[in-house]
Amino acid sequence: MEQEVLRLPAEQLYQKEIDALIAAEENPIPQGWRMSPRSVKTYICGGKAGSVEITPKYIGHERLVEIAIATLVTDRALLLIGEPGTAKSWLSEHLAAAINGDSTQVIQGTAGTTEEQIRYSWNYAMLIANGPSEEAMLKSPVFHAMETGSIARMEEISRCASEVQDALISILSEKRISVPELGMEVPAKKGFSMIATANTRDKGVNEMSAALKRRFNIVVLPTPADLKAEMEIVRTRVEQLSGGLDLHAVLPEQEVVEKVCTIFRELRSGETLDRSQKLKSPAGVLSTAEAISLLCNSMSLAGSFGNGRITEEDLAAGLQGAVVKDEGKDGMVWKEYLENVMKKRGASWAGLYKACKELNE
Repeated sequence: MEQEVLRLPAEQLYQKEIDALIAAEENPIPQGWRMSPRSVKTYICGGKAGSVEITPKYIGHERLVEIAIATLVTDRALLLIGEPGTAKSWLSEHLAAAINGDSTQVIQGTAGTTEEQIRYSWNYAMLIANGPSEEAMLKSPVFHAMETGSIARMEEISRCASEVQDALISILSEKRISVPELGMEVPAKKGFSMIATANTRDKGVNEMSAALKRRFNIVVLPTPADLKAEMEIVRTRVEQLSGGLDLHAVLPEQEVVEKVCTIFRELRSGETLDRSQKLKSPAGVLSTAEAISLLCNSMSLAGSFGNGRITEEDLAAGLQGAVVKDEGKDGMVWKEYLENVMKKRGASWAGLYKACKELNE
């Protein structure tokens, strides 16, 4: 059955590691948790549990991971903020998987998210037939998390309308949900908390109120500090993602990963890595997550229509789609980058320059 599932939740994908950490536990475990805060950090950042090697899930500042875990030990909710592709959702999922063994209590924030999706709604057929009852209730992930003393996740909270965001204020303050139709209140069990994520690029969509922000401890996840760190993140995630897909291609070589990360970092920052030349930036974000997606797509091209090794043409096709989101502005930015930067980088970049130029014409 697992082989038929496109993407397993983290607690199933890394069940062996979680079980090993639980078995090797030597530190105090907070009520409602499956392992201690130290073990959660080991699960996230990597290490060993007995003879089992724990792979790092988040490559970055370990102190930020410690702050996030420590927040969830208290009665405060956690808000992860950062640019697209800084692993906010990835870290949120793995924190919930390690702490509760269930990362699936998720609300995806959109412009269409309603207050009922945060609190509860009703099966209207049962409601009309028999009136309000617990059987007729449709409980939200937050409601379930409060009942079971576990963690609920809310993705892209700033994309929700202000009145929907405000529905969280009483829940995070009082730690209970009122159901006036049944004349009852549901208090949160120990272990309940919430992890929300917000995208700094979408900050102006629906700015969070000061009252709601005060209910969260905020951790800002930075973009990778340097080229080497970004390459390590990209290489690791491409290896993990491609393992569950039938791409029939070998992993990208170090030189390929370096070229993609170099292009993304330079266009993102508006200057070359050696800071010798200013560049125009495209409208898109060109995040680390997009670099990972680009390389997986290049592997798919190589496996489906090539010999299984990523060629310059495969890479060029992915770069064209990643950079040029707006044909007018982005097309000009990409053309200038090809002629003023990539063309002048010598023989090692000549093949990629030629393949990109042919697509760009």
